Amino acid sequence: MDFVTGHGNALAYDDRGPSDGLPVVLVHGHPFNRTMWNPQAEALVRAGYRVIAADLRGYGDSAVVPGRTLLADFAGDTAELLDHLGIGRAVIGGLSMGGQIAMEFHRLYGSRVAALVLADTSPVAETEDGRAFRNRLADRLLAEGLDGYAAEVIDRMVAPYNVTGLPEVASQVLDMMRTTAPEGAAAALRGRAERPDYRDSLAGARVPVLIVVGEDDTYTPVAEAEAMHRLVPDSGIVVVGRAAHLPNLERPEEFNAALLEFLARL
Repeated sequence: MDFVTGHGNALAYDDRGPSDGLPVVLVHGHPFNRTMWNPQAEALVRAGYRVIAADLRGYGDSAVVPGRTLLADFAGDTAELLDHLGIGRAVIGGLSMGGQIAMEFHRLYGSRVAALVLADTSPVAETEDGRAFRNRLADRLLAEGLDGYAAEVIDRMVAPYNVTGLPEVASQVLDMMRTTAPEGAAAALRGRAERPDYRDSLAGARVPVLIVVGEDDTYTPVAEAEAMHRLVPDSGIVVVGRAAHLPNLERPEEFNAALLEFLARL
């Protein structure tokens, strides 16, 4: 289905499960799309939850938006989508950039958050070197497309032993990356380079928080997840073995079990 935000951006989204189920919003990472959450959506719907997963502006089947897209823009789109669906409060979950969008949503719309799920992500503001890197990468993607980038990062997104051991997962991840519009990915990179620090707002969180991380994630290592766990008052942490940056796809059974256990306690 499609929804047009107040800014005229068309968002593609899935709304699955019973209308009276606890709403769970799943926000994808970069440079992916909403299909990365299919294993979780299927498990949650079977358990009676209502699952909303959208393609962020510039990604997947949503409208391509060039320029610069701040995390606040993504969070605002999510709030508008929830308004459209008549949902006041929901569990907000995200992975990597999606986790940062979930943290931005919590910062801006805290009263609408029933709980947070933060997977393979970091609350720390971008460094000066990191900002320069993201802007250079945005320029490169606009000039070259995503094929070369996808080939370079596949064995960091998915653990090298899973690239060979789980070829169907590696193929799915490569396909999501290669089919992402360069303009949308570049706009998100430029916006993400300007992200604020979320540690203060997380430290003040008054909702349950689940932190999940792949044990071999080199983008957001276990030590960073543990630091976030120590920071957040009502948080739990799950380290998923034999996984890197995408444990929800590399080890969906373990990821789903942690997610369902967390949601059952709400």
